[in-house]
Amino acid sequence: MRGARFITFEGIDGAGKTSHIEAVAETLRTRGEAVLLTREPGGTPLAEKLRELFLHDPMDALTEALLVFAARRDHLRTRIEPALASGTTVLCDRFTDATFAYQGAGRGFDLNVLAQLETWVQAGRQPDLTLWFDVPPEVAAQRRTAAREPDRLEREATAFFERVRAGYAARFEASGGRIVRIDSDAALPVVRGRVLQAVGLADA
Repeated sequence: MRGARFITFEGIDGAGKTSHIEAVAETLRTRGEAVLLTREPGGTPLAEKLRELFLHDPMDALTEALLVFAARRDHLRTRIEPALASGTTVLCDRFTDATFAYQGAGRGFDLNVLAQLETWVQAGRQPDLTLWFDVPPEVAAQRRTAAREPDRLEREATAFFERVRAGYAARFEASGGRIVRIDSDAALPVVRGRVLQAVGLADA
């Protein structure tokens, strides 16, 4: 049995990451691994309250960033770090790459400020592996429309999601191999195979 890992799943809204994170969790559990499946913003009672504000109340980019990092601090302190310390693998739907992509690239907010908040809040904690589900914004928009009522961010124009996608691409290039790009503009079984291979579960 492998040691506990911190794996994050990223991508623009509608990229398909949520269905795959659940499949990875189930595969790991069938192999006897303890798994915490969680999300950001959210993952704790306090962070879920902040998530509701973030997704539905109008605010500027700095307020968005502060809410997300406040939620992240509580999430790390009360769930992620204790889980990893106990040998539990953590699978998280979004983490700090999303903040740099959405608030940084999407909103055009100062990346240096985000980097400072990252340093204060995370104290060096980064994912061991990040899967970036990359899909054209127009495809993601079609998926979102078919799946649910949009929240405040999901109602943004295509140009916003183009910037977010570019932000993810910049994080990918600078990640030193931590981020693995998953082309998710394909049939679900094909994408599932790519995900399992990236996580080291290709024979699952």
